[in-house]
Amino acid sequence: MNNSSGEREAICERLQELGFARGKHIKLYGEELHLVSNPVPDGNGFAIEGITRRSGNIRQLRIPLSLVHTLRKELALDQHTDIAD
Repeated sequence: MNNSSGEREAICERLQELGFARGKHIKLYGEELHLVSNPVPDGNGFAIEGITRRSGNIRQLRIPLSLVHTLRKELALDQHTDIAD
């Protein structure tokens, strides 16, 4: 499932479950944000848009690649487990 649209959708869903979802408040890269979008694929990673608490500007921030890589491994493990059953 490497880099397929199914993988991207599954990672976006999992990111939303982890709190990267429209309407949530998070702190990312030292900034407090009110999220105005759900995660979207962005190159090899994923990005989210939010309004910064300090300036009130909308910013697009990339979700840390370490988290994306962890979710990819999790999905691969789940897929491998499903095949073994």
